Amino acid sequence: MKGIINKIKSFHFNKEHKFLGVTVLLLWIKAYLISRFIFDLPLENMVEEFILFINPLGSIIILFLLGFAFRKKLSKRTILFMSFVYTFVLYANLVYYRFFDDFITIPVLLQFKNFGDLGGSAQGLMEPWDAVFFLDILVLALVARKNEIKSITFPKLAQRFLVLVSIGLIVFNVLLAETQRPQLLTRTFDREMLVKYLGVYNYHVYDLFMHSKASAQRALAEGSDIIEVENFTNDGFEQDNMLTGIAKDKNLIIISMESLQNFVIDFEVEGQPVTPFLNQLIDESIYFDNFYHQTGQGKTSDSEFLVDNSLYPLSRGSVFTTNAQNEYYALPEILKENGYTTSSFHGNNKSFWNRDLMYQSLGYDYFFDETYFDVTEENSVNYGLKDIPFFEQSIPLLQSLNQPFHAKFISLTNHYPFVLDEEDIMIPTLETNSGTVNRYVQTIRYFDESLKVFFEKLKESGLYEDSIIVMYGDHNGISANHNKAMASVIGKEVTPYEFTQLQKVPLIIHIPGMEGETLHTIGGQIDLKPTILNLLGIEVDKDIQFGEDLFNENREELVVFRDGGFVTKQYLYTEGTCYRKIDGMPTDDKFCETYTEETERALELSDKVIEGDLLRFIDQLESEGGVVQAESSDSNNPEE
Repeated sequence: MKGIINKIKSFHFNKEHKFLGVTVLLLWIKAYLISRFIFDLPLENMVEEFILFINPLGSIIILFLLGFAFRKKLSKRTILFMSFVYTFVLYANLVYYRFFDDFITIPVLLQFKNFGDLGGSAQGLMEPWDAVFFLDILVLALVARKNEIKSITFPKLAQRFLVLVSIGLIVFNVLLAETQRPQLLTRTFDREMLVKYLGVYNYHVYDLFMHSKASAQRALAEGSDIIEVENFTNDGFEQDNMLTGIAKDKNLIIISMESLQNFVIDFEVEGQPVTPFLNQLIDESIYFDNFYHQTGQGKTSDSEFLVDNSLYPLSRGSVFTTNAQNEYYALPEILKENGYTTSSFHGNNKSFWNRDLMYQSLGYDYFFDETYFDVTEENSVNYGLKDIPFFEQSIPLLQSLNQPFHAKFISLTNHYPFVLDEEDIMIPTLETNSGTVNRYVQTIRYFDESLKVFFEKLKESGLYEDSIIVMYGDHNGISANHNKAMASVIGKEVTPYEFTQLQKVPLIIHIPGMEGETLHTIGGQIDLKPTILNLLGIEVDKDIQFGEDLFNENREELVVFRDGGFVTKQYLYTEGTCYRKIDGMPTDDKFCETYTEETERALELSDKVIEGDLLRFIDQLESEGGVVQAESSDSNNPEE
């Protein structure tokens, strides 16, 4: 032992070692500054501040030690390259965070097919001053050249010592984090907490582990697992109500309204309404003004998944990409069994969000993607076909379907970064400090006009009277990065409580001939599948649904969010704080504890269904009326 200590004492740091030390120091400072001042991570005390400060160091040391594991010495180029990779991972998370208020996961990276269509959005998230994040690498390259640094070696003993130091730092980091956030590593849905307590790089290592674990869960799942889920979802289930079967045998048209948040309803810019048609339609429809989106990283695809399956999205990535091969018993499949022709309309690439494969598992007969539309440079913007020509061109395709039909429309124009051609601008711009918020109301106004055109065309085609039309906002369009601008829009500070309230999206159910009514029921996208089936008078003998019909009088008014937050009649829980709904002020956590346990249980069991592909075992559920079993269907072309 004495000999080892003497060897450590006698170790001489030359200029190459100092160069590597400065490289590590600069990466450490950069990682801390980005986490501290760019990621909006809530720090409650000095211990959390200290954790955030130390958590990058262990992973940085290990990064370079891995280099020595493969070669005896590291060249100058290798060190600079590794610094670039480390910085690039940080920067990629930074850009992703700017829009999604979230961090990259392995499933998100596997959605690489989407990246080719993200050019406009990604460019809009980058800033000219971002180059400063890579400036240290250029400086290090100049320093290495001036000092003639070519390669660096470390004795094996020094490497072993550094391995112990880095492992010790990481273990100390995790143990200290557990004192602040017990069961941290089991709360995988809360990525913000994981990044705050583990650091970006340790979080990614943990995410890789979780991804591997999830991949193994399907193989280990057993048929008995679905019984536990059924007992949870059927607890207190109520089926019939006053509106049961009111739209029986009618065509079902569902419109996914891109990035449409509820605050724009009845909102005006310089005296001009942002949603004049929706405002009018609400007077003639059933409108839910306490309806929330519940999406995760999959955004629009998550909203589709929620609506079609009444299951929660995963905490990481998009189910459409990670679990498209699963068995489902989705809304389109159920409607097919009841004589409906099922279809989806979208003026974009069919493989975006893996829809071309996922739709087969969900039971869609037809998928009308961009190849069915006349898409030109003049009638497209940002992500694809503009909404007005999209709805106009969809009418003949809709008329070609056998009735009754189910048709889902996914709008596009109101998508970040919210750009429009000059001739499509119909309302003055807002005057806030955010160009994103200012443009948002203009693309909303354009979408509202497209919806007006669609209803007019429906009436002209003769399809309107025989249809029920369900419209919902798919997810938020304005991220927390624009809270200052949104404060001027809503007239008050955007606290965590208010930001959660901004996650409300419109839900409008329009049945021709019915009187309009505004309902204050608290609900979310997971409730749409049972609500729609009940309106159509369709009973399902066996199914797993985590939502409940919005018209049930005795329903539990609880909306669960993917990050573990929730909303009830009296309380709202977000970012680890319980708020009173009556005044938006924090209150004692004891008032939210029961709902917290139920929320975590619901998310856990829903994940279990998806990751274990448990619906393939649905025939093991006992039923007096027989067995309902999900089957995949082929996506066909109506012209074939």
